Amino acid sequence: MEADAEGKQQPHLVLANKLFLLTHSDVDDIEKVRIRDEVTSTVVADDMAPLYETLTASSVLELDQKALDSMRAKIEEELKKLDEKIADAEENLGESEVREAHLAKSLFYIRIGDKEKALEQLKVTEGKTVAVGQRMDLVFYALQMGFFHMDFDLISRSIDKAKNLFDEGGDWERKNRLKVYEGLYCMSTRNFKKATDLFLDSISTFTTYELFPYDTFIFYTVLASIISLDRVSLKQKVVDAPEILTVIGKIPHLSEFINSLYECRYKSFFSAFAGITEHIKLDRYLYPHFRYYMREIRTVVYSQFLESYKSVTIEAMAKAFGVTVDFIDLELSRFIAAGKLHCKIDKVAGVLETNRPDAKNALYQATIKQGDFLLNRIQKLSRVIDL
Repeated sequence: MEADAEGKQQPHLVLANKLFLLTHSDVDDIEKVRIRDEVTSTVVADDMAPLYETLTASSVLELDQKALDSMRAKIEEELKKLDEKIADAEENLGESEVREAHLAKSLFYIRIGDKEKALEQLKVTEGKTVAVGQRMDLVFYALQMGFFHMDFDLISRSIDKAKNLFDEGGDWERKNRLKVYEGLYCMSTRNFKKATDLFLDSISTFTTYELFPYDTFIFYTVLASIISLDRVSLKQKVVDAPEILTVIGKIPHLSEFINSLYECRYKSFFSAFAGITEHIKLDRYLYPHFRYYMREIRTVVYSQFLESYKSVTIEAMAKAFGVTVDFIDLELSRFIAAGKLHCKIDKVAGVLETNRPDAKNALYQATIKQGDFLLNRIQKLSRVIDL
């Protein structure tokens, strides 16, 4: 799973996205036929027999026994050559050449999609590697495999391993790349707050093209920031950020999405919101969190609108958002019941009344409650000691 030239996404991650689209209900059948042909061509060209067997077993692809037998034969032949190179390097060459021979075998297993054998061989290669930078590169290979298979346990372990390696010394370029990997992991596991911090730290130093293009990185950064940052921070770090401004116009609906939110143009926001949701649904990292993100972004926009009022009519709010009174009434009822919005609905008068929580009073009540809990524990402990 070796990265292509700078600026190009890792081919196996492109393949992973196509496999995701193949099983997505929102992709039409004609498009799926084209994607299936591309997937088959890629799998056969890279001799990805282990992946091909998995895909045919789950009926994603149709089994072509002749093609499978051909892939297996090529794999066997290539492994024989790689083992001969390793043996030759160990007998006749130096440590550097031995390491390169083992790395070649690791990359071959990665190319054909055999995750378990690739991880085993990467471990062998690591044992032959001294330089921290080269060991770090091996971790990046493992991370790319983790994202291909969406193996979050492997990703988490690899990130921890990379951080330990940095304690031994590491260059800034690799450290900055790791931030993007960790940010993508956080976003994929619904930790949008941490993902936002990591992505924003990497905007000016982004070189992680093997994961995704820069446009996609900005898309993720903006989406995560909207539900994680307060209004002031959003303006400083995202809305006015030069790096974001240079590319945001290339991404459909995104500029209108964030600017209409910040400028309180709620009708335009909902229009852009509809376009953004289609993009999110077709993203393999964001799709599992689609419903969660939809709730969070609506919480942000409704809270922002209500922040300006002590009371406002439901009709005025519906008009501001370009929707019906019944829709707003149903929406707010759900969010209020879930504790997401601090207001109440006077259905008779058709009015929304905000009741913002007093942060200082809430802290005082929490302190009293924790103090009472601590006293009870001390009393129980004293009774045990007395006995």
